[in-house]
Amino acid sequence: MLNLNSPDSNTNSNSNSLSDPVSLNVGGEIYTTTLDTLTRYQDSMLGAMFTGQISTLRDKRGNVFIDRDGKVFRYILNFLRSSSLDLPEGFSEMRLLRREADFFQIRPLLDEIRRRVEAGPLSLRDAPRGAMLLVDVDCQVRVLHFNLRRAPENYELRTCSVRILTAEIFCTWRAFLVLLCERFSYRTTQGPTSPLPSDQRHNRLKLEWVPRPDELPQDQYEKQQYRGLVVSDSWATEIHSGDLCDVIIPRCSPCEVKDTRGFVEELLTVSLAEGFRVDSVTPDPMDILNCRTLQLVR
Repeated sequence: MLNLNSPDSNTNSNSNSLSDPVSLNVGGEIYTTTLDTLTRYQDSMLGAMFTGQISTLRDKRGNVFIDRDGKVFRYILNFLRSSSLDLPEGFSEMRLLRREADFFQIRPLLDEIRRRVEAGPLSLRDAPRGAMLLVDVDCQVRVLHFNLRRAPENYELRTCSVRILTAEIFCTWRAFLVLLCERFSYRTTQGPTSPLPSDQRHNRLKLEWVPRPDELPQDQYEKQQYRGLVVSDSWATEIHSGDLCDVIIPRCSPCEVKDTRGFVEELLTVSLAEGFRVDSVTPDPMDILNCRTLQLVR
């Protein structure tokens, strides 16, 4: 349980109640750090929390509780310690990290994220020669039966067809798979979710999604745990000056990928911009957008 009350009656005593080391519970992840680290940027949200300007909550173990994503918070904390954004190879959560940095209003971290975003295409960075990209796309049509509620005790049996779309991607250049995970995301009831490449050894990415048919109500779509696929230009950003920091906002809203043709079109847009060229198309080389297998080389 969370203790929703400050340990004292005013914010100054709330600040004084904290001492080194400070234990944090961020979305279920436990971190230990110092007040100096947390208050390094006092105009940030963390600075306000740990200088007593904003009261803090505690969990049942006495850890200061922050209801944000705990996994990417480690990179925020490391940045506060070292002023360096050290991300692992193949990091695919830049959008989430950007959102969390925006919430905590840490201007230098937002500037560093912006710098990395503006570094441009992967092809301007270290890239292997002779990279190969292999894509298999498929569409399976299934019949779905569901009950449509007409009244409290009146249900009507309905039937509709759903298309289960898959794309299996192999690339010898793993950083390109990470870029695809930045470009594509699943649309779920919990909000956008980024796909993840397979383990480091196999360099594979599998996408599976189901566009919602018009005749299938949204609640039934969610009941089946279907998810859509959307694409956005994660590298295109605008910088808007706020009261405390610059906020990075995508220029365009995500666009739904409704069929394999649309997916291949987006994939070609990304891959050709990164220096790939089409090597083979199956079954009809003259109809690339409706292909089933696509091979590109760089």
